[in-house]
Amino acid sequence: MATDTDFTGKRVLVVGGSSGIGNGIAHGFRERGAEVVVWGTKASAADYDPADGSDLSGLGYAQVDVGDPDAIEAAALPFDTLDVLVLCQGTVVYKRGEFERAGWDRVMAVNLDSLMHCARKFKAQLIATKGSVIIVSSISGLKANIGNPAYAASKAGAISLTKTLGQAWGPEGIRVNGLAPGLVDTKLTRVTTQNPERMAGALATIPQRRAGLPADMAGAAIFLASPLAAYVTGHTLVVDGGLSL
Repeated sequence: MATDTDFTGKRVLVVGGSSGIGNGIAHGFRERGAEVVVWGTKASAADYDPADGSDLSGLGYAQVDVGDPDAIEAAALPFDTLDVLVLCQGTVVYKRGEFERAGWDRVMAVNLDSLMHCARKFKAQLIATKGSVIIVSSISGLKANIGNPAYAASKAGAISLTKTLGQAWGPEGIRVNGLAPGLVDTKLTRVTTQNPERMAGALATIPQRRAGLPADMAGAAIFLASPLAAYVTGHTLVVDGGLSL
């Protein structure tokens, strides 16, 4: 018997699905019957290290540098139809590199500009299926982030874009929503999760007293893409264990 979270026969593209949160979301859909392709930055799926949170078993893969708008434009469509587009691409530059032009430009290109370029690329396919877009931002888009101005600004932009596309594309049958993770244990957050002192300080600010897992983000994404969220549009769901309270 089919359920509201059964995606059998559905086709899902997860941009940034090669590791971390995106990889968890990709497998969440795969485990519920969907055919899933992920876009990543390495030449092939074999180039990813499982130690970095990469598990590409059962997933299709294509290399696309979404920081380059021309690469997005030139990329082959992964399916002839598309039901769910998950935009989970993201990068960060530490050691105050985002205060410099090169760091700022790269982070904004990947974390914000590419969201619009990818969404536009797949709009026609999503209209045809009355599909769903899920934009993964961050709670950094809701507050200051002292060392990463581009990351925070790009995630705030992602939340605003979710609202705007939700309003603009809703009449055409596309639901656009988002999720804003808190601290999730991935390779991008190892600067915290692998530093015991910093990790203890971080956990003290999270009411659930644990970091999130990619599987936690998958549950939120599956909900937003499912009929259970049929009347939810333009909303960014905060999934942070209470960190932003």
